[in-house]
Amino acid sequence: MIELDNVSYTYPHTMQPALHQLSLTVKKGRCVLVTGPSGAGKTTLCLAAAGILHHEYGGKKEGHVTIEGRDVASYATLSELAKTIGIVFDDAEAQMIFTTVEEEILSALEYRGLEAGVIEERLASIIATTYLAELRTRSPHNLSGGQKQRVALAATLALGNDVLILDEPTSELDEQATRRIVEILNALKAQGKTLLLVEHKYAHFHDMVDLLVVLESGTIIAKGVPEEVLKEERIKKIVIPDFSGVRGSLKKPGFPERDAGTPVVAVQHLSHAYGDILALDDITLDIFAGEFVAIVGENGSGKTTLVKHFNRLLSPNSGNVVIQGKNTRTSTVADLARYVGLVFQNPDHMFFADTVKDEIEFGLKNLGIADGETIIDAALNDVGLMYTKSLYPRWLSRGERQRLAIACVIAMSPSIIVLDEPTTGLDGNEARLVMEILKNLQIKGHTIIVITHNKEIAQHCADRIITMEKGKIISDSSLRGI
Repeated sequence: MIELDNVSYTYPHTMQPALHQLSLTVKKGRCVLVTGPSGAGKTTLCLAAAGILHHEYGGKKEGHVTIEGRDVASYATLSELAKTIGIVFDDAEAQMIFTTVEEEILSALEYRGLEAGVIEERLASIIATTYLAELRTRSPHNLSGGQKQRVALAATLALGNDVLILDEPTSELDEQATRRIVEILNALKAQGKTLLLVEHKYAHFHDMVDLLVVLESGTIIAKGVPEEVLKEERIKKIVIPDFSGVRGSLKKPGFPERDAGTPVVAVQHLSHAYGDILALDDITLDIFAGEFVAIVGENGSGKTTLVKHFNRLLSPNSGNVVIQGKNTRTSTVADLARYVGLVFQNPDHMFFADTVKDEIEFGLKNLGIADGETIIDAALNDVGLMYTKSLYPRWLSRGERQRLAIACVIAMSPSIIVLDEPTTGLDGNEARLVMEILKNLQIKGHTIIVITHNKEIAQHCADRIITMEKGKIISDSSLRGI
């Protein structure tokens, strides 16, 4: 169905090729899973395989891409290619333009010029396949991450493509939503669809993968039947995250015991609603100095809403949040930034400066912190990014940008560091490196609070797991001594 023959590609205004002499065949009815470090070229591979790179991008192109036996150059437009290949990007919402889920799917069906009766039949079938019956009249922009991914997939299926390319469709999804996507893709493969899938969650997809491809620096470093590929230890560490041993010894000299002294975060009967939707329902919680807390739960359980109250990005509808003895109701965001640093799920939302150094320096200047050069160097050393100091932040790989976001926060020396899904989009090695950085910050005395969907992170890195469901805390477990 798709063949890439000795393909190389370099984006405009860059010197390093994103793909280098890459050859890959995606056979009809097969599932090919591509993984590798951030910056390895996975998304560029998707763009090449879909013909988008040829038709929409400049830059230097070499080699050949054929789809159903035809060179991509022979397709007059992307619209012609779209009759064969559908692509779902990791940012599902960016693909949605209509006011309801049903309209998103109908627009694709109507584009195909089908008769009204056929459209109704196909609409019902796609909605059933993607489990969207209860959401068909909802706005796609107000859905959870997992629901948005299903809508984007449904709209793509409506085009009737035989080939589906999916770029990290589960990167921001919880376990339940990920399993639902896997179930849908399994069913599509059983129907004869051809799947090219970029994913870091290999363990969820292993039963359906025919060919496992590992990219690094734009080159395929491993390719074959998964069981054979994973026999090499270095490759296995990239594909399958291993967080065992990260927790290490928690009883460092001077390391506080849990429940020691006054809590650094005290949440008292906190409730918060978005319009008619109750996101937090009477939450009471204490977090103490030096703890490493993992907050887990499904998409929409209230995790991010909770931590946004710690630095007053949100204010309580009722109840109180007290940070280091300061009630957030009577504190400014700038005041709380001295105590709480928040790293968002997508680090790109934090960056705007021309260099890595300037990015970190901005926060220091805002807080009036002196001796900036020394602090910047120390923060970059902590996250292993000293070599990037003069680089443009968006030139960094996803893993490097995640570490830069952490450096920006720790430079301001907050006692509490909150991170929302810090390993999203990272391979096994990168994810472990980020968690080791956070454990070292804990050992230095910082309180670490991590929102995560990754059970391995919670179990092997945290010393306390808080589980949320429908705006409530349903369990709070200590892992000290494990």
